[in-house]
Amino acid sequence: MKILVKKLLFACCLIWYFMFPSGQLHAASKDKENELHKLEANSSLIVKQGDSKQQSRKVLKGVVLDSMNEPIIGASIAVKGTTYGIMTDVDGTFTIQVPEGGEILVVSFIGYKQQEITLGNESYLKIILETDSKALDDVVIVGYGVQKKANLTGAVDQVTSEVFENRSVPNVTQALQGTIPNLNIQMTDGKPTRSASYNVRGTTSIGQGGNALILIDGVEGDPAMLNPNDIASVTVLKDAASAAIYGARGTFGVVLITTKEPTKDKTSITYSGSFSIQKPVTVPDFVTDGYEYASHFYEAYHAWNNYSADPKNINKSQEFSLGWLEDFRTRREQGITDEVTVDANGKYVYYGNEDYYGALYKKNTYAQDHNLSITGNNGKLNYYLSGRFYGYGGLFKYNTDDYKMMNLRAKGSIQVYDWLKIENNMDFSNMDYHNPINVGEGGSIWRNISDEGHPTSPIFNPDGSLSFSAAYSVGDFIYGKNGIDTNNRILKNTTGFTASFLENKAHVKGDFTFRNTDNSQTQRRVPVPYSTYEGQVRELSTQYNDLKESTMRTEYLATNIYTDYENTFNDVHYFKGMVGYNYEQSKYKRTDVQRNGLLVSDMENINLALGDAITTSGAFNRWRVAGGFFRLNYAFNSRYLLEVNGRYDGSSKFPNDEQWAFFPSVSGGWRISEEPFWKVNRNVLSDIKVRASYGSLGNGNVSPYSYLELLSINTSDRVLNGLKNKYTNAPGVLPDGLTWETATTTDVGLDFSMVNNKLTFSGDYYIRKTKDMYTTGKTLPDVFGADSPKGNYADLTTKGWEITLTWQDRFTLGNKPFNYNIRGTLSDYISTIDRYNNATGDLNDYYVGKRVGEIWGYVTEGLFADQADIDNHASQTLIQSSSNRTTYPGDVKIKDLNNDDVIDYGNNTLSDHGDKKVIGNMLPRYTYSINLSADWNNFFFSAFFQGVGKQDWYPSSESIFWGQYNRPYNNLPQWHMGNYWTEDNKDAYLPRYAGYNNSLKATPQTRYLQNVAYIRLKNLQVGYTIPQQIVTKAKIQNMRVYVSAENIWSWSPLYKHTKDLDVTNIYGSDPDLTDADMSSGLNGKRGSGDGNSYPLMKSFSLGLSITF
Repeated sequence: MKILVKKLLFACCLIWYFMFPSGQLHAASKDKENELHKLEANSSLIVKQGDSKQQSRKVLKGVVLDSMNEPIIGASIAVKGTTYGIMTDVDGTFTIQVPEGGEILVVSFIGYKQQEITLGNESYLKIILETDSKALDDVVIVGYGVQKKANLTGAVDQVTSEVFENRSVPNVTQALQGTIPNLNIQMTDGKPTRSASYNVRGTTSIGQGGNALILIDGVEGDPAMLNPNDIASVTVLKDAASAAIYGARGTFGVVLITTKEPTKDKTSITYSGSFSIQKPVTVPDFVTDGYEYASHFYEAYHAWNNYSADPKNINKSQEFSLGWLEDFRTRREQGITDEVTVDANGKYVYYGNEDYYGALYKKNTYAQDHNLSITGNNGKLNYYLSGRFYGYGGLFKYNTDDYKMMNLRAKGSIQVYDWLKIENNMDFSNMDYHNPINVGEGGSIWRNISDEGHPTSPIFNPDGSLSFSAAYSVGDFIYGKNGIDTNNRILKNTTGFTASFLENKAHVKGDFTFRNTDNSQTQRRVPVPYSTYEGQVRELSTQYNDLKESTMRTEYLATNIYTDYENTFNDVHYFKGMVGYNYEQSKYKRTDVQRNGLLVSDMENINLALGDAITTSGAFNRWRVAGGFFRLNYAFNSRYLLEVNGRYDGSSKFPNDEQWAFFPSVSGGWRISEEPFWKVNRNVLSDIKVRASYGSLGNGNVSPYSYLELLSINTSDRVLNGLKNKYTNAPGVLPDGLTWETATTTDVGLDFSMVNNKLTFSGDYYIRKTKDMYTTGKTLPDVFGADSPKGNYADLTTKGWEITLTWQDRFTLGNKPFNYNIRGTLSDYISTIDRYNNATGDLNDYYVGKRVGEIWGYVTEGLFADQADIDNHASQTLIQSSSNRTTYPGDVKIKDLNNDDVIDYGNNTLSDHGDKKVIGNMLPRYTYSINLSADWNNFFFSAFFQGVGKQDWYPSSESIFWGQYNRPYNNLPQWHMGNYWTEDNKDAYLPRYAGYNNSLKATPQTRYLQNVAYIRLKNLQVGYTIPQQIVTKAKIQNMRVYVSAENIWSWSPLYKHTKDLDVTNIYGSDPDLTDADMSSGLNGKRGSGDGNSYPLMKSFSLGLSITF
């Protein structure tokens, strides 16, 4: 009794210490994984039959049966340590040749426990295999602990480290896409730094928004900075019941990333590395024949201007005249290949055939990925040390975008007493990336090529100087001075303890975490030299000659303290309870300093910028959250399951009188197959469970100051008393009674396994209602004197479903077992607006009944065949295809839906929308994945397909899809050639050739609405594990070599028109360099146009993994 009291007192001291941390001790807990290993350690041992070791038999016969004396077909029989093996036939019998020295027979079958039988004098064996309940006893990581998979009542999905094995990818997010149903990760381009927001189960909130909470070992983190090789599992908590324990932060799902634990009872060193060759999945195929480009430029410009005006320049950088175009044609016919001449005034005249994308990209680039881990466990002390280096050589030929990532992790624990364990988990990440930029037009290189990278203009002049067009685009990269250098560093440490009581049935756990995130950027902009006259050098963008330093720091602290108790009473009443407290705080600070007047263009020190233009700015925010939480689990006879979760949450992000709220949830399950009346043969239907959950959570994923009246401080342009004085603006008005957005989720699910657990199914249907979304208020009269305040004015309903189907089996091939696995996932959702302030029903805004993602547009009947066709059709002057709104043969022909002889959009409202209708939806539907894997005779293979079954896309007005239909001087897509309407080509897909064509780019319509559903072979692996009898001679535990490929094939209906854009690159321009913001999907800001972004990369890797 005294010993127990001492233990309790010691635990109380630890609780007190962790509740009020001094700031010097940094602690964390890895209880999830420890419980995981504990449960595995307590699972049933392999049953061995026979205890006498005698001379082996040449021929051995037998039968393999289950516990009901039914034969097991296809069970594997192998002689341990040899290649001898066979499988049972249709009546469960077998005959096997046992070589000399063969002493142990290994018998296995999916869904049953493996047995090792020591051979004696038997000539015939009757082997009874026991059902392997491991599948039912498998544990799943959940909030603040683990649970048996069989006892789960919420919607939880989990993948293991297999998702990341043998894949050379820059970050976790790019590998995780598509692996878990309704974990929606939309990559917007292929940049190595690109990560994505994690969305669970579709549209969350049109007000404050909201993405999934991402926890790495229980602490908020950035998966883009995590070593993929450190990951043991990724668990997604999808419904309110499973996420409720995280309260307001888990409103729209939780992603739990758990890192690896030390290997039990041995020390091992593992190296894995790969070298990759990479190239873009697709490169825009633009016309590089200068004359073809120039003649089409003239046609597009001339047609837009009603065939009455001629251009004088190709945008800013090259002169144009009909005489020059005729000279170009003549030179082409005469075979003159010189691309540059000099006129009488010394000015360069260009007749180029330049490929700007050919000059921009390398044909191939390279990446390397190296990992080293050391792990050990002697029962008292365990450790896991790992390091990773990933290097990417960049895509660009000049001023390339080098990328380097380094990760270090040190994780371990010590068993101080049999009842007390202390743990520590430290990781450090460092990322460096050079992003080249342009100072000409600004924005991204891809948009600058569209605007100024004319194939008629060579990149270099005869004297080696840059042309004007080049200086605006690729030439800036060749000059190699301008860019943004980014360095991101994360240091995190978690220290924790676990105290065990009552024969390990009760635990007290605590942890403390600090994380410092330091991001810095250095931006350099200097003018780019070029020449338009022989011997004369000019500079582009002389207004730039500056250096900008940006530093961002986030300081994050978190602590948890909780206790749990687990026991089974009378062998039928299982109980598990947990209660705890959580506190977190974060402080963010940013400082930007910019100064012009660089002494030398290569300078990296802002002190050597001596100009008078000095600009400083900054940002700051901080927040705190705290909460008490609990979870209760009850199971009767492994049959009836009940779980209750709750959290009393507080957040500094909300108004003072609304900072605290209680969020409960409840879920239940019924394992029908455990009922006494269930007489179905378990070889047919092994296990079946139905479950349901309900819960409500507040949305805490909001900006820290969303609910405050904010004052802005500005500097007056007027000089008073010799000074430019500061002033403030009146703050925006906030309504009374602001409260949390809340999301209430109802979920029903079904899990079952069939055919001896070969076939498993899991499915869910859910309804999530998001209420009191923080959106636009009612329109107020002008006398109010301010913008209408936002408030809790909108509601949304999201309905969806998801299924996962897995088949695993084996058969004999060449007297050796061939194991294979097929896993498929499919999910879908739709979201509808239930309440919103839009009294007029304006179609450019949300409205009640709107399905999120709707595309309103016109129905296209075809293209006008001739003038009579135009005269007999409704007037469509609103659909502008020429400068004076004249409609010509070959223009798009819009259907008059309301039969009023005018093509228009009415008042563009729900009640008066003229000839517009809903023509599509931009949200992805029927997202799916297929994973195939197999192994045989030490060879292994896997293929992972991922895609979308239905999605519509209308190219944005600046998209490269439109080419010269957008701006006549833009690049000319090869697929446009011969594919536009003429008198001799009236069946063409594209209309009459005319630039600035609003009848296309600004008029969504059915003819040019694109189906961007797709399927992609995201990963393909083939490898070989070196046999044990070979590697053990070199004291190697395991060794394998493999070839892995990423993104090597895809198909989409879009590709029947063009492959200039991969379906990944339809989401606007580069968000790092433009104002594009596609975090909300295709209805976000497109920036400078779809396709003007970093291409998705395909890669081929050769890798090696070796463990000592």
